[in-house]
Amino acid sequence: MKIGIVCYPTFGGSGVVATELGKALADEGHQVHFITYSQPARLDFFSANLFYHEVSVRDYPLFDYAPYESALASKLVDVVRFEQLDILHVHYAIPHASAAFMAKQILETYGINIPFVTTLHGTDITLVGKDPTYKPVVTFSINKSDGVTTVSQSLKDDTEKHFDIKTEIKVIPNFIDFTRFSLKPKDHFKKAIAPNNERILIHTSNFRKVKNTADVIRTFEKIQAVIPSKLLMVGDGPERAADEQLCRSLGIGDHVRFLGKQDAIEEILSVSDLFLMPSESESFGLAALEAMACKVPAITSNAGGLPELNINGFCGYMSNVGDVDDMAAKAISILSDDAVLKQFKENALIRAKDFDLKKILPQYVDYYNKVIQEQLKLHDA
Repeated sequence: MKIGIVCYPTFGGSGVVATELGKALADEGHQVHFITYSQPARLDFFSANLFYHEVSVRDYPLFDYAPYESALASKLVDVVRFEQLDILHVHYAIPHASAAFMAKQILETYGINIPFVTTLHGTDITLVGKDPTYKPVVTFSINKSDGVTTVSQSLKDDTEKHFDIKTEIKVIPNFIDFTRFSLKPKDHFKKAIAPNNERILIHTSNFRKVKNTADVIRTFEKIQAVIPSKLLMVGDGPERAADEQLCRSLGIGDHVRFLGKQDAIEEILSVSDLFLMPSESESFGLAALEAMACKVPAITSNAGGLPELNINGFCGYMSNVGDVDDMAAKAISILSDDAVLKQFKENALIRAKDFDLKKILPQYVDYYNKVIQEQLKLHDA
């Protein structure tokens, strides 16, 4: 199968999932073409079945804002025609689904009928998509998609609640690649961070308000007051400067390290004891899944799709959004007992295996084939 994948080429969840999915499809023998404005962050190696097509947006004085959607649609037309793709898979509704629909309409004038699948990842629905500026286009693009998937039941429910959806939505959860995410022997690194055998807590995100990164720090302050601990803050974004200042004002700056964006996140997770995710909203919680695969239990909020991932009392605990006292208490209950911590670590890995890439990938392949067959039936009719 020849598959075109459109995504944001960033460290964000949708870009990571799209890239890892494409790499796995290529490993299975499918020909995968990434179509975006820069090379995806995790597409950092050569494979005979992987191709990258850059979307170039010309800077004309006429435009205050570069017309990326039009440039993307034109590039999709070009790649589909000359690479003879079988299906397009666009990740994130804005502007990828609408660009795919435009490209499909153009391709029909060339006698080419190509289906496209849209995967919704979260803020394209729960935040951006609700904006009246974009909502009609998002609704139209979803309904015109030949297939629609979401990464959790929670996100499917939100989509159907807030948009007038006429098409069927299939839930295919996010996944983890255990060839990459697993516990690594990094004892020397752990000793450097925690020379006195302190517990190591970790948070990874893009430091946006929705991630509640200030609550990570406030929760950690309460934990550190009881159990000698260190906190690793991995990632970057608009809240980082305020978070750094908060650490100083709380007097815990010496116990918190801001590491910025990291490619080898699995190595940092491997030295960690507990993952903190107090998000206001999460469509799935991919960062928590990556932690679990490295045997790191998670303390999370109970927002969005997190209850579908984090089994309360088994591989971690959940608290209400903003309840830092409860999060800290539950973290302390895990960290204060070596035997309890060990059991939670084992359970985290057990839960992560439910989302093994080897289990999820066939669901996408089957869905592609289903959509392609339905498109052929419509065309023949």
